Amino acid sequence: MSEIARTRPPEDADERSTFTGLLDFLRSTVELKLTGLTEEQAFARPVDPSALTPAGVVKHLTAVERFWFAIDFAGLDVEWPWTEDDPHGAFPVLPDETVDGILTAYRTECARSREIIAAAGLDDVARSEGMTFNLRYAVAHLIEETARHLGHLDILRESTDGEVGE
Repeated sequence: MSEIARTRPPEDADERSTFTGLLDFLRSTVELKLTGLTEEQAFARPVDPSALTPAGVVKHLTAVERFWFAIDFAGLDVEWPWTEDDPHGAFPVLPDETVDGILTAYRTECARSREIIAAAGLDDVARSEGMTFNLRYAVAHLIEETARHLGHLDILRESTDGEVGE
């Protein structure tokens, strides 16, 4: 697996560069939290009684990227990220999934999100039917969502193998 590069976001940039820089920094940190864990560690539930697993959190963030950027904002015809049994995007991991597969899916979805963001203005309104939010809101929301779940990953990772830090 290649080394994960993290770049601190600019502190004196325009709005777009600030937002996308923050989001990319958080995305890289998400990858770091899963990288280095064994399959067993990544799929374990280290914080009892929580059902959260490190891999499940990253899988959820993949679905959130797809939902907000590809589906709701860009209006792309892509696979819905959640099942009818799990309509709110809990954090289930299937028996045949691997850490590498989950990280690859996350990276792929983040790359698609970056392309969508780069091709639109922050004031552009979502294209999916019934959506009224603009790109600025979607990027800000993903910063919040990714940061919140990164907190979960911090706790899960420390409880799993003692690894702490960014």
